[in-house]
Amino acid sequence: MKAFLKACAVLLVVFAIAGIVGLFRIVSRGISSKAQPGHVETVVARTVRHFAIPRSARELKNPVAKTPDVIAEGMAHFADHCASCHANDGSGDTEIGRGLYPKPPDMRLEATQSLSDGELFYIIENGVRFTGMPAWSTGNGESHGTWHLVHFIRELPHLPAEQIEQMKKLNPRAPDEIREEQEHEKSDHVESDAAKPHQHKHQH
Repeated sequence: MKAFLKACAVLLVVFAIAGIVGLFRIVSRGISSKAQPGHVETVVARTVRHFAIPRSARELKNPVAKTPDVIAEGMAHFADHCASCHANDGSGDTEIGRGLYPKPPDMRLEATQSLSDGELFYIIENGVRFTGMPAWSTGNGESHGTWHLVHFIRELPHLPAEQIEQMKKLNPRAPDEIREEQEHEKSDHVESDAAKPHQHKHQH
């Protein structure tokens, strides 16, 4: 009981500090999302996140065996669903990522890599309030894809350049990019046909 009351007291203090820091930053710097969170705000936010994830979730182990196919599936999923904000290399340095508040973390660094598999799984499935991180859970109990992502996230600190380049082909593309590619292919096809020698049929 004492441990529970102590944990509640700590949470109350953390939330109070978070509220004061947040209010101070809004009053002093406005509501622009271009700024970077300060050190205190970052520490408080991560502490709150830690306590918000149930212990049972934090202690989960990845039930999916790590294989090349699993890593490849996780990479494809990351490139298609996550890279718009997190970048293919996990740095968070994208046009969308730079406009978010707080900015997406550099997932190659200790702050992300030190999270347990269960914490990563929980964050992906449930999202994080007051950030740009959505909940990706489908609600149908299918979670193997999320565990594949957890395996791939562990690969980010040492992802080779050729793999990052390969992911570019898997990134979502805007309609304008697709149309431009189709027009380019059509133009190449026309030029190729024009370059072929004409064959004349002679009647005897």
